[in-house]
Amino acid sequence: MSHETPTLEAAVRERTGSRYAQRLRKLGQLPAIVYGHGQDPVAVSVDETALVRHLLQGAHVMNLKIKGAAQTCLVKDLQFGYLGDNVIHADFTRVNLDEEVTVNVHLRYSGTPAEAEKPGAVLTHEMTELEVICKVNAIPEEIRVDQSDMETVLTVADIILPPGVRAVADPDTAIAHITYVQEDASGEEAEVEAEGAQPEVITEAKDDGDESKESSD
Repeated sequence: MSHETPTLEAAVRERTGSRYAQRLRKLGQLPAIVYGHGQDPVAVSVDETALVRHLLQGAHVMNLKIKGAAQTCLVKDLQFGYLGDNVIHADFTRVNLDEEVTVNVHLRYSGTPAEAEKPGAVLTHEMTELEVICKVNAIPEEIRVDQSDMETVLTVADIILPPGVRAVADPDTAIAHITYVQEDASGEEAEVEAEGAQPEVITEAKDDGDESKESSD
């Protein structure tokens, strides 16, 4: 981690349950659980604004101060509301700075591929996060991906990872690709077909005399 590990005050929750959790959220507190390292799980609450701010700054590890004692914890999971726009619960797991963990790190794309500037070209990012394995003290805030020299496909193998960080996904997994949208030429084809079509031949009607003659025969 290139930044200093943030510290959050965590108050032990004496009560649990959805109603109590709703009351905490109305007060700006986020319900959370701390577990791991052979210790009993502890239900806590943390300041929602502070937690979200650290998350947006790329923090994956935080020091939770519980009853005056700081515990280094990894943000293991976040639960969001039904609209998906707010955090309603957090899971923390206790860690040592030198142990390896598996985390998702944000991918920041930069550069414009020459192929993407061609007519009809569409650049699509298959991944916005990459699952990596590394030591806790080496978790990057983000991973930068330079797509300037990209041809049509960019894979996990093309990502330059920081020292001590390795990807979980197969190296051949696509993270971005370029597709081409063909212009609809149905109207043009219709015009060509209309120009090449033969004119309809309308035969003249036979006179009444001929029709009578044919009838008598």
